[in-house]
Amino acid sequence: MDNLKWETLSTEYIIQKPWATMRKDTCRMPNGTIVDDYYVLEYADWANAVAITENNEVLLVKQYRHAADVVLLEIPGGVIDAGEDPKTAMKRELLEETGYLFEDIEQISTMYPNPSTGTNRCHVFLARGGKLVQGQKLDAHEEIIVEKVSIKEVKQLLAEGKFGQALHISSLFYALVKLGEVKM
Repeated sequence: MDNLKWETLSTEYIIQKPWATMRKDTCRMPNGTIVDDYYVLEYADWANAVAITENNEVLLVKQYRHAADVVLLEIPGGVIDAGEDPKTAMKRELLEETGYLFEDIEQISTMYPNPSTGTNRCHVFLARGGKLVQGQKLDAHEEIIVEKVSIKEVKQLLAEGKFGQALHISSLFYALVKLGEVKM
């Protein structure tokens, strides 16, 4: 069976808010089985970056994540605004969250955070040569601490399980492979 795609028979929106949209789909599988009440979360795409300064320091951010009730060590990133391309969004997010401007920004991966229940993608970038040009310009609900560490320290933090966000861990892996720090 080469055709695995489901046919959506009906959709009902349950929640439609700026940061949370949920719908209930009724679908038909290729074998004819009807799937009732399949819940889908619609989120905007977002971007994150392994950002390396002109002094070869990796920028990390610490921030509180309410749903998990934890403060996490992460890489910079955020939501891609409507009509914005991923690279432009990443450049903007780096400047807002860290105050660093990056001209050398390369997309190294695109992944789905949870394609069984969510529609969004995460665009992963490697940013190099960043220069501090301003202070942070955070959103009203953001409190972010920026940390600078060496690539060796990033590898140690990964080995010690100090990152808690799965997309950031996989993004760091892709960047370390791209930089030749992890051999395949």
